[in-house]
Amino acid sequence: MLTLDLTGKIALVTGASGQLGRVMARTLASCGADIAVHYHGNRRKAEELADEIRAKGRKSIVVQADVGVLAEVLDMAKTIGETLGKPDITVANAVSSYKWTTILEQDSSDYENQFRTCVLQSVHLAKAFVPAMQEKGWGRFIGINTECSMQNAPTQSAYVAGKRGMDGIYRILAKEVGASGITVNQVAPGWTISDRDREEGTEISVAYSSTVPLRRRGTDQEIANVVAFLASDLSSFITGAYIPVAGGNVMPSI
Repeated sequence: MLTLDLTGKIALVTGASGQLGRVMARTLASCGADIAVHYHGNRRKAEELADEIRAKGRKSIVVQADVGVLAEVLDMAKTIGETLGKPDITVANAVSSYKWTTILEQDSSDYENQFRTCVLQSVHLAKAFVPAMQEKGWGRFIGINTECSMQNAPTQSAYVAGKRGMDGIYRILAKEVGASGITVNQVAPGWTISDRDREEGTEISVAYSSTVPLRRRGTDQEIANVVAFLASDLSSFITGAYIPVAGGNVMPSI
């Protein structure tokens, strides 16, 4: 029987207090990992999640950092290392929110913000956590991208610019650290159903679902399942991949 067994592993999920991040953290914990729950502004949600993970019998701590600032990420790494231990798995899920509009109307600061939370976050996490993975000879470096990177729809420019820049970092990092037994992959969700949708009754979108081959929106748990797979030994020969979890709404070509 194949199992997603992460017993003895330590995982960091950035943006873990958010809609998708909390499900990823819960899922990795359910597979046996101890979890560092990162947040930027919502400490209450992060503490609630850490308590929930501890109730499952796993270790969990809460850490705060601006992922766009290297010094803060290095401080976060030091805290995690001194409490849980050095992470075997990092999931770069944090991203800043902003109002989407056309390129001509989008403020330049929005592009800078997306660069910081997509590209620089990835670079900072690599600097902070990959060296320990290299010492162990095992690691999983996972980033949350988006189907928007392939869609390039109007008003998505800042988000797409950040995520496409992130894509380049992940592909190059995969080549640079593969010899150390570290895999580097990206999960690209479609428009995903989260707790917010369930609370507000907004799970169904006929207009969006009609464009998706599977004719529905995906769920936060379906995204987390792929993250858990990539974190496990079942994905040991997959690296440098951009994997849409979007019901076929985008399909990378060869």
